[in-house]
Amino acid sequence: MYSILSRTLVGMAVAVCSLTVSLPAAADDVKMVGVITKIKLAGDGKSATAVLKDNKSGDAVTINITDDLTLDKFKDKRIVESDEIRARFDNAGGKNLSKSFKKTAGC
Repeated sequence: MYSILSRTLVGMAVAVCSLTVSLPAAADDVKMVGVITKIKLAGDGKSATAVLKDNKSGDAVTINITDDLTLDKFKDKRIVESDEIRARFDNAGGKNLSKSFKKTAGC
């Protein structure tokens, strides 16, 4: 009786552990270099969207930006339309959330 109960409990514990220990969500981390074709700051100044034309494929990619450093660069006009940008973003869920957004020549 006790051996059946203990086997069942051990089996359930193993099942729970295997479900909770999973690989981290594999979000695609995309790197690209492109020219900014459009910048749109939100009214509250806490977010922005930038459209980049990818140098390799020529596709237009919209990137959502929420980090304060990049937003300050937009407000101070250190990054403007037609600047070439090296961007790194997470495209999980199709949101293209910026992780890094820098000029290729510095800044």
